[in-house]
Amino acid sequence: MEQRQLGLSEIVVPPLVFGGNVFDWSADKATSFKLLDALVEAGLTAIDTADVYSRWAPGHQGGESETVIGEWLASRGGRDKVVIMTKVGMDMPEGGGLSAAWIKTSVDHSLKRLQTDVIDLYQSHKDDEKTPLEETLGAYADLIKAGKVRAIGASNYTAPRLKEALAVSDAHGLPRYVSLQPHYNLVERPLFEDGLEAVCVSEKLGVIPYFSLAAGFLSGKYRSEADLGKSAQRGQGVAKYLTGRGPKVLAALDTVAAETRTTPAQVALAWLIARPSITAPIASASRMEQMDDLVKACSLSLSHAQLAELDSASA
Repeated sequence: MEQRQLGLSEIVVPPLVFGGNVFDWSADKATSFKLLDALVEAGLTAIDTADVYSRWAPGHQGGESETVIGEWLASRGGRDKVVIMTKVGMDMPEGGGLSAAWIKTSVDHSLKRLQTDVIDLYQSHKDDEKTPLEETLGAYADLIKAGKVRAIGASNYTAPRLKEALAVSDAHGLPRYVSLQPHYNLVERPLFEDGLEAVCVSEKLGVIPYFSLAAGFLSGKYRSEADLGKSAQRGQGVAKYLTGRGPKVLAALDTVAAETRTTPAQVALAWLIARPSITAPIASASRMEQMDDLVKACSLSLSHAQLAELDSASA
């Protein structure tokens, strides 16, 4: 499977990154292990998670996803065959934000849960305007020097703050963010394209967008109000897409899927993979039968006309 360099770092990833938010949430531990085994077998060897996954679930405290990944690594071995990405910054029971003290505490918790010595890509989950950028980036410098982290990335930053962070890195000789994780897909384009995309291209950052399938909407699963009940976890999150450009995008996905004999989900992911500014979209599956879409999307080549049709419908 094709490998892509993540920004200017030495990290290489396949054309799609697996979203680990499902582990020990919508996918129980046994299913999570099966999904992880299938990922490696298919060559999808990059896994994105976060310390906070899945704190939103009843009875969870955060760290559940990392724990599952760590137990899987311990039972299967082969740490060098996978790229592990995790994040810090969201509120956890013991702390949050991007202060040096919390980053250094949180990384040790993540390393312990992941049962590994090093995190390949450690990401600021969201901006923390209360903490000086120099402090945050200085803490990351210490982690890299200590061998706990290979590279750092940002998530949910605005274009001005991302540029500021990169400028601080350059001015003080501190590690630079090598990647951005934005919210981006066929029905959520402006947030990334209106500013962030230009920064990422000019600064040569890797881009690994999340919600690549718009919480399942772009799979074609949700087409009416009646469909929202199909998933207690996802249904209400996609209701906003049933109006506006949403139906137009689904119609275009249906057309291209029919032409390519694939599925709307594969087409939506292939559109992202084909974007010049995108390194690899993040997508997840909570059932084994959903894995097929992720794997096949990586080799689906869309024509210029098909890409133009999707662009027009989603504009």
